[in-house]
Amino acid sequence: MKYIFVTGGVVSSLGKGLAAASIGTLLEARGLKVLMQKFDPYLNVDPGTMSPYQHGEVYVLDDGAETDLDLGHYERFTSGVLSRMNNLTSGQVFDSVIKKERRGEYLGKTVQFIPHVTDEIKARLHKVSNDNSDVDVLITEIGGTVGDMEGLLFLEALRQFALEVGKENVCFIHVTLLPYIKAAGEVKTKPTQQSVAKLREIGIQPDIIICRTELDLDEDNRRKIAMFCNVERKNVVAFRDVAHTIYECPLDLRRDKIDRLVVDKIGLGHTPSPALEAWESFVQRVIHPKHKVTIAVAGKYIELQDAYKSIYESLIHAGAHHDTKVKIVRVDTEAIEESGAQAVIGEVDGVLVPGGFGDRGTEGKIAAARYAREHKIPYFGICLGMQIATIEFARNVCGLKDANSTEFDKSTMHPVICLQEEQKGIEAMGATMRLGSSESILFAGTKAAALYGNKDRIHERHRHRYEFNSDYQDQLQEAGLVISSVSAGEGLVEIIELPDHPFYIGAQFHPEFQSKPNAPHPLFAGFVAAALAHAQR
Repeated sequence: MKYIFVTGGVVSSLGKGLAAASIGTLLEARGLKVLMQKFDPYLNVDPGTMSPYQHGEVYVLDDGAETDLDLGHYERFTSGVLSRMNNLTSGQVFDSVIKKERRGEYLGKTVQFIPHVTDEIKARLHKVSNDNSDVDVLITEIGGTVGDMEGLLFLEALRQFALEVGKENVCFIHVTLLPYIKAAGEVKTKPTQQSVAKLREIGIQPDIIICRTELDLDEDNRRKIAMFCNVERKNVVAFRDVAHTIYECPLDLRRDKIDRLVVDKIGLGHTPSPALEAWESFVQRVIHPKHKVTIAVAGKYIELQDAYKSIYESLIHAGAHHDTKVKIVRVDTEAIEESGAQAVIGEVDGVLVPGGFGDRGTEGKIAAARYAREHKIPYFGICLGMQIATIEFARNVCGLKDANSTEFDKSTMHPVICLQEEQKGIEAMGATMRLGSSESILFAGTKAAALYGNKDRIHERHRHRYEFNSDYQDQLQEAGLVISSVSAGEGLVEIIELPDHPFYIGAQFHPEFQSKPNAPHPLFAGFVAAALAHAQR
């Protein structure tokens, strides 16, 4: 197996994850099998307990792992299906080391950062390699910034690992910033030089330097970086700000032939040039669509771009599928509570209520769902958004005025949404929800079944504690609510819909975690199609 390690320098939020994912796209287009993973230096075991304000969305994998949102980029940009083994944190590393020490596995030795902690990191690399022997290239992004104290052990482990597997099988890529100083009218290379110097102090010499830049990289600066950072000039690559969409990133990096540089370094230079026609076609549909729709996304973390990252990307995928630009209007549901849905949402072609936790802004979400239902505007509720639609229907159609979720009102007279039975008594917060992919039954003749191509079984990823209360199932169905899917094992409600509405669907799972650029999720594709029909009335 060949290994690519992607590090970052100067500042955070440079786009290391997008750079790594883009390289994965290019290598797959060369016919190679690629697997990606993320090493995060923070001490949380996983990001599952972090606030979206701290970490953005939590991306859930098939096996139920709650992971960094960069793993979403990895799965969208490549065909690899990831597992909990593809996201390692310092919390996991130290937890494992302490448990081994308590079991006496170190045979009485003093437990130290080196070799015991670094060995634990290398063991993950070896295990992923052994478990995926059919993979040609394993790409690993290292979170944080070179020079941060918490990342040193990961970098030391990679230095050792490269020696063990042979440097000819390893490519180190360093993503760094070239700041443009407007007052001086110059692009400065000194931060890059110092960042690479810090990396070399640790014992790692980057093979390729990717320079994030607002402007193009001129030859003088390319030569300067090459000389002071001890790399060949052709291995200094520009990673420019893209104009329209992150899906331009692989095409931008291809301009400096980064895929050729990588395969030459790791001995895979015999592979053909990347076949990027399908990717280019997708990007062109994103940049130059024929149609346009406006969709309101109504949530409580709406000011934070990364809180609903996968939802926004799934709307882009579905839009490109229909040759349609999706203009997203971000709606704060607390504003709806103050001013009303009509005033805040206004004229849109679709309303989407995403997942979330806590009662802040809940009544605004319920008002948004009612507004979409009564005005025949396509509505898509995801996870909490499905529960919101259920509560709204129970209150305003079934006449259960007090209907609510026990998450928001434990004493409600009509708990149409309630805590799962197996969740009762659980006090720990991390990794205790219903998580990961599970099988559901689709009922024939429903709109949802038609969107899935009339399949009778589907597999979708979940992340929630509360469920549709089956005690109210008959009452809501008699009033016109259609249950179009239930879980295969427990019979829990998975999808609800209204048959007399252009598009009114709520899904208990998270379809956004399985949408890809040229394979949009069927529910998102159906939602955008309905929004387009609404726009063209």
